[in-house]
Amino acid sequence: MSILDLNFSIALDFFPLLAGLLAAVTCGLLGNFLVLRRLSLMGDAISHSVLPGLVIAFLIASTRSPIAMFIGAALAGVLTVVLVELIKKLGRVEPGAAMGVVFSVLFALGVLLIERAAVRHVDLDADCVLHGQLETLAWYGAPDTFAGLLTFSTLEHTPQPVMTLAAMTVLAFVFVGVLFKELRSAAFDPALATTQGFNATLMHYLLMVFVAAATVASFTAVGSILVIAMLVCPAATARLLTDRLGTQVVCSVVIAVASAVGGYLAAAAVPALWGAEEVNAAGSMTLMSGLLLVLAIIAAPRHGLITRAIRRSRLGRSIARDDLLAALYRASETGAESIAKPELERAIAGHRPTATIKTARRRGLITEHDNRLTLTPAGRSAAEEIVRRHRLWEHYLVEQAGVAPDHVHDLAEQLEHVDPRPAADAATDPHGKPIP
Repeated sequence: MSILDLNFSIALDFFPLLAGLLAAVTCGLLGNFLVLRRLSLMGDAISHSVLPGLVIAFLIASTRSPIAMFIGAALAGVLTVVLVELIKKLGRVEPGAAMGVVFSVLFALGVLLIERAAVRHVDLDADCVLHGQLETLAWYGAPDTFAGLLTFSTLEHTPQPVMTLAAMTVLAFVFVGVLFKELRSAAFDPALATTQGFNATLMHYLLMVFVAAATVASFTAVGSILVIAMLVCPAATARLLTDRLGTQVVCSVVIAVASAVGGYLAAAAVPALWGAEEVNAAGSMTLMSGLLLVLAIIAAPRHGLITRAIRRSRLGRSIARDDLLAALYRASETGAESIAKPELERAIAGHRPTATIKTARRRGLITEHDNRLTLTPAGRSAAEEIVRRHRLWEHYLVEQAGVAPDHVHDLAEQLEHVDPRPAADAATDPHGKPIP
């Protein structure tokens, strides 16, 4: 890469990429606690509802200073949370509907205020709010090398939106780091958090203030579309990858970084493959976060579609083998030591009988002679355990759950595959059959 190419990259890409990265990390970090509390739409609501707060703050202060914008957005964010809670309690509607009503009305109010003649000719418009203006963060006269960035000159030329995002990122990490235990308790069980001395309501509103602050800090640079995506996608993706909150928070930050960097690079590289112009960087970052979420939904090691399909398939094969062995055992109780293969296939017709018999024979659970199937010693031991669980469950359902004896068989057929079996001191099941 030549010096000219390197200078061009730093000049046009460094601050836009840094702004997108900081916004993604900040929103991804805070979004964990929205996702855990099933308030993902609250991020959408706040990111839309702070718009009238921004406009009103501008009308009052006649300036777009970060302090005025922050105050307006924070007040609008708190108002959003209060209105949602009021509508939920007074209107008796579910949270999603309450949030949808509030953010729709407040966002529409913000758009109307923007279009007023008093603010139409200032640099505050709906397109900026939605899509951001990363391209305005270019640094003309940037140093020739990346080592040249490590100077005080870089701080002097850092755009105000990037400085605001950097400060917000630091505050978000401090907020989560210092109050992690309280945020975790309030997210999983607000009532328990209150009994432990944490004010869950205060934590809720404090979190909403930080979400509102992160939203307004990101507006000018990346727009609300990226903010909404990053408040949900990294946390939701991380949630599919782990069941531990600490690990989830770390994963969400890594995913946010990957979404920002990958999306920014893809915004220029992918369209170039077809000879097209580069696309909006914030939109590309949003798309990348969505693609990572889809990838996690499909291929997550524990909760992904592929893993769940494999587990279901294994469980289905296990249940089929259990039913095969149980059928042979029950036949042996009547004096038949073997069953004709076609008859047994009809008995387990819903379980791919041919494959099930082949697998059981390969595992040494059954033998086949003259087209008749017989349990091996290992198979009989396994079959006794299956039938024992079935009849113990029948006994439990009749004696403890009060189910009628003629209604327990089908339910016990499902429960017999559950381990551990119920504890019971009984020699026979409700039908008088001996429990192995």
